[in-house]
Amino acid sequence: MSALPKVSLEGRVVLVTGGTQGIGEGIARAAAEAGAAGICITGRDAARGARVANTLGAKACFIAADLADATATARIVQQAEAALGPVDALVNAAGLTDRGTITDTPIELWDRLFAVNARAPFILTQAVARRLKALGRPGAIVNVITMSSYGGQPFLTAYAASKGALATLTKNTAHGLRADRIRVNGINLGWADTPGEHAIQARDGNPSDWLERAAPAQPFGRLIEPRDVAGLAVYLLSDAAAMMTGALIDFDQNVMGAYG
Repeated sequence: MSALPKVSLEGRVVLVTGGTQGIGEGIARAAAEAGAAGICITGRDAARGARVANTLGAKACFIAADLADATATARIVQQAEAALGPVDALVNAAGLTDRGTITDTPIELWDRLFAVNARAPFILTQAVARRLKALGRPGAIVNVITMSSYGGQPFLTAYAASKGALATLTKNTAHGLRADRIRVNGINLGWADTPGEHAIQARDGNPSDWLERAAPAQPFGRLIEPRDVAGLAVYLLSDAAAMMTGALIDFDQNVMGAYG
Protein backbone atom coordinates (compact mmCIF):
# COMPACT_ATOMS: atom_id res chain seq x y z
CA MET A 1 0.00 0.00 0.00
CA SER A 2 1.46 3.38 -1.03
CA ALA A 3 1.97 6.17 1.47
CA LEU A 4 -0.65 8.87 1.82
CA PRO A 5 0.18 11.95 -0.28
CA LYS A 6 1.28 15.00 1.69
CA VAL A 7 -0.61 18.27 1.73
CA SER A 8 2.18 20.16 0.03
CA LEU A 9 2.50 22.81 -2.67
CA GLU A 10 6.25 22.44 -3.08
CA GLY A 11 7.49 23.59 -6.47
CA ARG A 12 4.19 25.20 -7.45
CA VAL A 13 3.23 28.75 -8.31
CA VAL A 14 -0.08 29.83 -6.82
CA LEU A 15 -2.21 32.81 -7.90
CA VAL A 16 -4.71 34.09 -5.31
CA THR A 17 -7.17 36.86 -6.14
CA GLY A 18 -8.25 39.01 -3.24
CA GLY A 19 -5.06 37.95 -1.50
CA THR A 20 -4.44 41.23 0.28
CA GLN A 21 -6.87 40.59 3.16
CA GLY A 22 -9.41 38.23 4.65
CA ILE A 23 -9.96 34.79 3.14
CA GLY A 24 -7.59 35.38 0.22
CA GLU A 25 -4.76 36.52 2.47
CA GLY A 26 -5.29 33.52 4.74
CA ILE A 27 -5.07 31.15 1.77
CA ALA A 28 -1.95 32.88 0.43
CA ARG A 29 -0.23 32.53 3.81
CA ALA A 30 -1.25 28.88 4.07
CA ALA A 31 0.11 28.25 0.57
CA ALA A 32 3.44 29.75 1.65
CA GLU A 33 3.48 27.49 4.72
CA ALA A 34 2.75 24.52 2.43
CA GLY A 35 5.95 25.24 0.51
CA ALA A 36 4.70 27.00 -2.62
CA ALA A 37 7.59 28.05 -4.86
CA GLY A 38 5.86 31.31 -5.68
CA ILE A 39 2.71 33.15 -4.70
CA CYS A 40 1.03 35.96 -6.61
CA ILE A 41 -1.75 37.94 -4.96
CA THR A 42 -4.08 40.50 -6.47
CA GLY A 43 -6.10 43.36 -5.03
CA ARG A 44 -6.99 47.01 -5.45
CA ASP A 45 -4.94 48.44 -2.56
CA ALA A 46 -1.32 48.68 -3.74
CA ALA A 47 0.16 49.57 -0.35
CA ARG A 48 -1.60 46.72 1.43
CA GLY A 49 -0.79 44.30 -1.38
CA ALA A 50 2.92 45.08 -1.28
CA ARG A 51 2.89 44.76 2.50
CA VAL A 52 1.29 41.31 2.44
CA ALA A 53 3.50 40.05 -0.40
CA ASN A 54 6.60 41.10 1.52
CA THR A 55 5.56 39.02 4.53
CA LEU A 56 4.57 35.76 2.84
CA GLY A 57 7.93 34.12 3.44
CA ALA A 58 8.09 32.84 -0.14
CA LYS A 59 8.91 34.26 -3.54
CA ALA A 60 5.90 36.50 -4.00
CA CYS A 61 4.49 39.30 -6.10
CA PHE A 62 1.51 41.62 -5.98
CA ILE A 63 -0.55 42.71 -8.98
CA ALA A 64 -2.83 45.71 -8.55
CA ALA A 65 -6.06 45.08 -10.43
CA ASP A 66 -9.75 45.84 -10.19
CA LEU A 67 -11.46 42.60 -11.21
CA ALA A 68 -14.45 44.59 -12.46
CA ASP A 69 -12.15 45.65 -15.31
CA ALA A 70 -12.08 42.77 -17.81
CA THR A 71 -9.01 44.10 -19.60
CA ALA A 72 -6.99 44.37 -16.39
CA THR A 73 -8.16 40.92 -15.29
CA ALA A 74 -7.11 39.39 -18.60
CA ARG A 75 -3.53 40.58 -18.01
CA ILE A 76 -3.10 39.04 -14.56
CA VAL A 77 -1.94 35.54 -15.50
CA GLN A 78 0.62 36.87 -17.97
CA GLN A 79 1.93 39.31 -15.35
CA ALA A 80 2.12 36.56 -12.73
CA GLU A 81 4.06 34.29 -15.07
CA ALA A 82 6.47 37.07 -15.98
CA ALA A 83 7.31 37.42 -12.28
CA LEU A 84 7.16 33.83 -11.04
CA GLY A 85 6.89 31.39 -13.94
CA PRO A 86 3.92 29.25 -15.04
CA VAL A 87 0.92 29.31 -12.71
CA ASP A 88 0.09 25.82 -11.41
CA ALA A 89 -2.76 26.73 -9.09
CA LEU A 90 -5.45 29.41 -9.04
CA VAL A 91 -7.64 30.50 -6.14
CA ASN A 92 -10.54 32.80 -7.02
CA ALA A 93 -11.06 34.27 -3.56
CA ALA A 94 -11.93 37.88 -4.41
CA GLY A 95 -15.58 38.84 -4.23
CA LEU A 96 -18.05 41.62 -3.60
CA THR A 97 -20.88 41.15 -1.09
CA ASP A 98 -22.89 44.35 -1.53
CA ARG A 99 -26.50 44.18 -0.33
CA GLY A 100 -29.64 44.64 -2.41
CA THR A 101 -33.07 43.04 -2.83
CA ILE A 102 -34.85 42.31 -6.09
CA THR A 103 -36.70 45.65 -5.85
CA ASP A 104 -33.86 47.97 -4.89
CA THR A 105 -30.73 46.56 -6.59
CA PRO A 106 -29.50 48.97 -9.30
CA ILE A 107 -28.53 47.42 -12.62
CA GLU A 108 -25.04 48.91 -12.17
CA LEU A 109 -24.58 46.99 -8.91
CA TRP A 110 -25.84 43.77 -10.50
CA ASP A 111 -23.34 44.18 -13.34
CA ARG A 112 -20.43 44.95 -11.00
CA LEU A 113 -21.10 41.93 -8.77
CA PHE A 114 -21.34 39.63 -11.77
CA ALA A 115 -18.16 41.14 -13.22
CA VAL A 116 -16.13 40.51 -10.06
CA ASN A 117 -17.78 37.35 -8.70
CA ALA A 118 -18.41 35.42 -11.93
CA ARG A 119 -16.76 37.01 -14.98
CA ALA A 120 -13.32 37.49 -13.39
CA PRO A 121 -13.07 33.82 -12.28
CA PHE A 122 -14.11 32.82 -15.81
CA ILE A 123 -11.40 35.00 -17.39
CA LEU A 124 -8.71 33.76 -15.00
CA THR A 125 -9.73 30.11 -15.22
CA GLN A 126 -9.68 30.35 -19.00
CA ALA A 127 -6.22 31.92 -19.02
CA VAL A 128 -4.72 29.43 -16.55
CA ALA A 129 -6.31 26.45 -18.33
CA ARG A 130 -5.02 27.57 -21.73
CA ARG A 131 -1.47 27.94 -20.42
CA LEU A 132 -1.49 24.62 -18.54
CA LYS A 133 -2.83 22.80 -21.60
CA ALA A 134 -0.22 24.41 -23.85
CA LEU A 135 2.53 23.35 -21.45
CA GLY A 136 1.08 19.88 -20.87
CA ARG A 137 0.99 20.48 -17.11
CA PRO A 138 -1.64 19.44 -14.57
CA GLY A 139 -3.14 22.07 -12.30
CA ALA A 140 -5.74 22.89 -9.69
CA ILE A 141 -8.29 25.65 -9.24
CA VAL A 142 -10.31 26.52 -6.14
CA ASN A 143 -13.27 28.88 -6.26
CA VAL A 144 -14.40 30.50 -3.02
CA ILE A 145 -18.16 30.63 -3.36
CA THR A 146 -20.80 30.95 -0.60
CA MET A 147 -23.68 29.10 1.01
CA SER A 148 -25.83 31.85 -0.53
CA SER A 149 -25.24 30.22 -3.91
CA TYR A 150 -28.10 27.89 -3.00
CA GLY A 151 -30.48 30.86 -3.08
CA GLY A 152 -29.41 33.28 -0.36
CA GLN A 153 -31.22 35.87 1.70
CA PRO A 154 -33.56 38.35 0.00
CA PHE A 155 -31.14 41.21 0.68
CA LEU A 156 -28.36 39.44 -1.25
CA THR A 157 -30.06 39.07 -4.62
CA ALA A 158 -27.18 40.03 -6.94
CA TYR A 159 -24.53 38.49 -4.68
CA ALA A 160 -26.33 35.16 -4.42
CA ALA A 161 -27.04 35.05 -8.15
CA SER A 162 -23.44 35.84 -9.10
CA LYS A 163 -22.09 33.19 -6.76
CA GLY A 164 -24.65 30.71 -8.06
CA ALA A 165 -23.15 31.33 -11.48
CA LEU A 166 -19.68 30.64 -10.06
CA ALA A 167 -20.90 27.37 -8.54
CA THR A 168 -22.15 26.24 -11.95
CA LEU A 169 -18.94 27.42 -13.61
CA THR A 170 -16.98 25.31 -11.10
CA LYS A 171 -18.75 22.10 -12.06
CA ASN A 172 -18.79 22.89 -15.77
CA THR A 173 -15.07 23.60 -15.96
CA ALA A 174 -14.23 20.65 -13.73
CA HIS A 175 -15.95 18.39 -16.24
CA GLY A 176 -14.41 20.13 -19.24
CA LEU A 177 -10.84 20.07 -17.93
CA ARG A 178 -10.68 16.55 -16.47
CA ALA A 179 -8.90 15.09 -19.48
CA ASP A 180 -6.17 17.69 -19.08
CA ARG A 181 -5.65 16.77 -15.40
CA ILE A 182 -6.78 20.23 -14.33
CA ARG A 183 -8.97 19.95 -11.25
CA VAL A 184 -11.61 22.53 -10.25
CA ASN A 185 -13.35 22.56 -6.86
CA GLY A 186 -15.39 25.09 -4.90
CA ILE A 187 -15.94 26.06 -1.27
CA ASN A 188 -19.40 27.23 -0.24
CA LEU A 189 -18.38 29.51 2.59
CA GLY A 190 -20.60 30.41 5.52
CA TRP A 191 -20.64 33.61 7.58
CA ALA A 192 -17.02 34.67 8.06
CA ASP A 193 -15.14 37.20 10.17
CA THR A 194 -13.26 39.22 7.56
CA PRO A 195 -12.35 42.88 6.99
CA GLY A 196 -14.88 42.95 4.17
CA GLU A 197 -17.66 41.75 6.48
CA HIS A 198 -16.71 44.36 9.08
CA ALA A 199 -16.95 47.06 6.40
CA ILE A 200 -20.38 45.82 5.31
CA GLN A 201 -21.64 45.72 8.89
CA ALA A 202 -20.45 49.30 9.45
CA ARG A 203 -22.05 50.43 6.18
CA ASP A 204 -25.32 48.84 7.30
CA GLY A 205 -25.19 50.90 10.50
CA ASN A 206 -24.59 48.01 12.89
CA PRO A 207 -22.69 48.70 16.16
CA SER A 208 -18.93 48.22 16.30
CA ASP A 209 -19.37 45.24 18.62
CA TRP A 210 -21.54 43.33 16.12
CA LEU A 211 -19.08 40.43 16.08
CA GLU A 212 -19.17 40.00 19.87
CA ARG A 213 -22.95 39.90 19.65
CA ALA A 214 -23.10 37.53 16.68
CA ALA A 215 -20.51 34.98 17.77
CA PRO A 216 -22.33 33.43 20.77
CA ALA A 217 -25.39 32.74 18.62
CA GLN A 218 -23.39 30.56 16.20
CA PRO A 219 -23.45 26.75 16.69
CA PHE A 220 -19.72 26.63 17.44
CA GLY A 221 -19.55 29.95 19.26
CA ARG A 222 -17.78 32.04 16.62
CA LEU A 223 -17.79 33.01 12.97
CA ILE A 224 -15.60 31.24 10.43
CA GLU A 225 -12.11 32.74 10.23
CA PRO A 226 -9.67 32.86 7.30
CA ARG A 227 -7.42 30.27 8.94
CA ASP A 228 -10.30 27.80 8.96
CA VAL A 229 -10.77 27.99 5.20
CA ALA A 230 -7.10 28.20 4.28
CA GLY A 231 -6.32 24.61 5.22
CA LEU A 232 -9.12 23.26 3.04
CA ALA A 233 -8.10 25.40 0.08
CA VAL A 234 -4.48 24.22 0.27
CA TYR A 235 -5.64 20.61 0.55
CA LEU A 236 -7.76 21.00 -2.60
CA LEU A 237 -4.78 22.47 -4.46
CA SER A 238 -2.43 19.69 -3.34
CA ASP A 239 -1.88 16.12 -4.55
CA ALA A 240 -3.69 14.93 -1.43
CA ALA A 241 -6.87 15.82 -3.36
CA ALA A 242 -5.59 14.40 -6.65
CA MET A 243 -8.75 12.37 -7.30
CA MET A 244 -11.16 15.17 -6.45
CA THR A 245 -12.75 17.53 -8.94
CA GLY A 246 -16.13 19.18 -9.42
CA ALA A 247 -16.85 19.20 -5.69
CA LEU A 248 -18.78 22.00 -4.01
CA ILE A 249 -17.97 21.73 -0.32
CA ASP A 250 -20.30 23.35 2.21
CA PHE A 251 -17.98 25.00 4.73
CA ASP A 252 -20.46 26.22 7.31
CA GLN A 253 -21.70 25.59 10.83
CA ASN A 254 -25.23 25.11 9.57
CA VAL A 255 -26.49 22.17 7.52
CA MET A 256 -28.24 23.12 4.30
CA GLY A 257 -31.77 21.77 4.20
CA ALA A 258 -31.88 20.83 7.90
CA TYR A 259 -34.50 22.44 10.11
CA GLY A 260 -35.31 22.41 13.80
